[in-house]
Amino acid sequence: MPTGFYDRIRAELKDIDDQGLTKPERVIMSRQGPEIRVQTAAGERGVLNFCANNYLGLGGDERVTDAGRAAAERWGAGTASVRFICGTLGIHKELERAIADYLGFEDAILFAAAFDANGGVFEPLFGEEDAIVSDSLNHASIIDGVRLCKARRYRFANSDMGELEDRLKEARAAGSRNIIIATDGAFSMDGYIARLDEIRALADRYDALIMVDDCHATGFLGPRGRGSYAHHNVAVDIVTGTFGKALGGAMGGFICARREVVELLKQRARPYLFSNALSPAVCGSSLEAIRIASGQEGEGLREQLFANARRFREGMAAAGFNLLPGEHPIIPVMLGDAKLAQQMAARMLDEGIYVIGFSFPVVPRGLARIRTQMSAAHEPRHIDAAIAAFTKVGRDLGVI
Repeated sequence: MPTGFYDRIRAELKDIDDQGLTKPERVIMSRQGPEIRVQTAAGERGVLNFCANNYLGLGGDERVTDAGRAAAERWGAGTASVRFICGTLGIHKELERAIADYLGFEDAILFAAAFDANGGVFEPLFGEEDAIVSDSLNHASIIDGVRLCKARRYRFANSDMGELEDRLKEARAAGSRNIIIATDGAFSMDGYIARLDEIRALADRYDALIMVDDCHATGFLGPRGRGSYAHHNVAVDIVTGTFGKALGGAMGGFICARREVVELLKQRARPYLFSNALSPAVCGSSLEAIRIASGQEGEGLREQLFANARRFREGMAAAGFNLLPGEHPIIPVMLGDAKLAQQMAARMLDEGIYVIGFSFPVVPRGLARIRTQMSAAHEPRHIDAAIAAFTKVGRDLGVI
């Protein structure tokens, strides 16, 4: 047995831990919601959850759960097949139609995960004659998807429109057949919303397409929660997204685009061709979540979500914490040091608040933080309790 391999792995794990970069898993013993139960060394305890992507509070909603259960009862646990063989169910077509209509596109294609959607979107559509211009803070799945594609690659600093224009000029000067600008709609670690109005203007000037990953926008940002492009009232060519956040909290990804683009992806996208179809339960839950998010109830949930974000941001700023600016319900509490972020998260759990420290490689070195996330399901008392706990722990650790 090659013991040197295992010695190296153990040494690497120790080095990760010594730097304070170990990411421990906490075991949740209840369904998702603003109040959850977690397993600790002393047994189960109730805590307030401030780090889920459960923006509209639908992850534990009984209607969403019931819809998933009903879909499983009708369609079974799964298809035991990929879509093009014998894995396409009526509920898959229903969900594709529902998400395309909701987001205002001609068609949609489903994936087992949003990571797969971003991993599969570029390679079938762009070749050596084309160019991809990508924001530096784009999600890892976009970065990996670009790596799988043979198109020329260009990178611009986060939301730097001057640098984006420079990269577009370079791509045009290189004789690129097609250029696509790829960006997160809302950047997951920082809560920044992409400047899609300005990106649209540059795309028009240089005859470029726009692809947006709206995982942290679909369902709650912009009119009817249609996403970052609706927030800026602009059109984009391709939107990727997920059912694993605001739209039910399960899993699964999608791409929305023109019909011919979706058809080519169904013929060539490897994560689609070589992965089992999305489970019926996920489809059922997601359909119900779309129904709620797109209707009048969704308006009330979005209003509450952003009211909660304002309340938390104002309270934390008044307490003296260093917050990244913005309006998104992702509100990072900046700490800098990875070990401090882990220590603060552990102390917050002691105070009954579930948050997680984020450090390298999820964020750049020296920019460790606790990324808090608001939910429409949070009540004012939850927000105030979190601010009080942060203030107590922050003072104890010398953060404020």
